[in-house]
Amino acid sequence: MTGHATCTWYGGSGKAYTYYIHPLPIAFNAGQDGNYIFSRMNEEGKWVPIYIGEGDLADRISDGHHQAASIGQKGATHVHAHLNRAVRDRTDEEADLLARYTNAYKPFGCNERVGG
Repeated sequence: MTGHATCTWYGGSGKAYTYYIHPLPIAFNAGQDGNYIFSRMNEEGKWVPIYIGEGDLADRISDGHHQAASIGQKGATHVHAHLNRAVRDRTDEEADLLARYTNAYKPFGCNERVGG
């Protein structure tokens, strides 16, 4: 994923995570596990997260994503992604980012809170 612009996102813990920026649509090769953020820019030129997730990038960044229609309706223009092979690291990162970017949850974003 080198050669792409990057964006640094910060978790609720304050930890920084660097992501590569890709315009949509994009396809990834299977077997590339990582974290991703569907996003768009707001009027101030800042990235707004629409959906924060983790998993096989080929499966998760596709029209087959379980929130694909909603992500499109919310105006996603890009996906920010980086490789991350360890399941625990991916899920911890996802939770850390969601702790800071609560606007990624419904109704503003597309993430669903556990338990409703």
